[in-house]
Amino acid sequence: MSGMAPCGDHAGLHLSEPVRRALEADRPVVALESTVYSTLGLPVPHNRAVLEACVEAIDSKGAVPALTTVLDGVARVGLDDPGPILEATRKVSARDLAVAVAQRWPSGVTTVGASLTLSARAGIGVFATGGIGGVHRDVDRTGDVSGDLAVIAQHPIVTVCAGAKSFLDLPRTFEMLETLGVTVVGYGVDELPAFTALHSGIEAPHRSDDAAEIAAILRERRALGQGGVLVCAPPPTPIDPAVLDDATDEAEARADRAGVTGAGRTPYVLAAIAELTGGASVEANTALVANNAAVAADIATALAD
Repeated sequence: MSGMAPCGDHAGLHLSEPVRRALEADRPVVALESTVYSTLGLPVPHNRAVLEACVEAIDSKGAVPALTTVLDGVARVGLDDPGPILEATRKVSARDLAVAVAQRWPSGVTTVGASLTLSARAGIGVFATGGIGGVHRDVDRTGDVSGDLAVIAQHPIVTVCAGAKSFLDLPRTFEMLETLGVTVVGYGVDELPAFTALHSGIEAPHRSDDAAEIAAILRERRALGQGGVLVCAPPPTPIDPAVLDDATDEAEARADRAGVTGAGRTPYVLAAIAELTGGASVEANTALVANNAAVAADIATALAD
């Protein structure tokens, strides 16, 4: 399993019974963020469809899915009924978790950073998402850098993704991950993917073709007292780079004209890209999220052996 003992229920954190039993029995568990399954990540009905696909992919490999969220003022790892998160419109970042619990927010979907924070507290070693946040292209003007990067670096957990979201400043994002000491691995690829695009132009610092090897890397990181491992798996149905670049430029320009900044910028840009690509980005996003869940389940199984 993760190598860390699962915590018991207490004020502010609840483990579902399937997740608790799996952790106590050293069975593989895969944590999932909830933002991507809300309307902030994917439109209806794609959000429900991809959540069902992810759960099925994890179940089929003998692992247990653990959806992270805040519901009725309680941070939860594992959710029997995903209905509330499918319609949730409020995001919870790592910095917001304590506030969300103390103020008893009715619901909130967790970002990468919040999901990793809860995963670490629960004792889960593998986490799956779509694409991570990072350094925004207008960082020189706005200073906008996702807090997720620091949390990835902090906790010794494998994060499986399809790289950083393509509308970010990718070279600066991966330079920041290097600065923070995150081990970045291309899963079966020598070039890092860029979310819905297959190519980023950035060489993977390391490559691994084997889930058991990824698990071994995490064990060594823990033995050394180091933090997270970022595994970048290529998207199964990538978008043509020229189409994506044009859509990204226009989406960013729209966000600038509308004055959208901060936490609202990512969902705004994603929605604009979906419109501009005629839905192709949504289809690619759906496929990669499910693929990442399957890869994460393989790694979790290897980690539990």
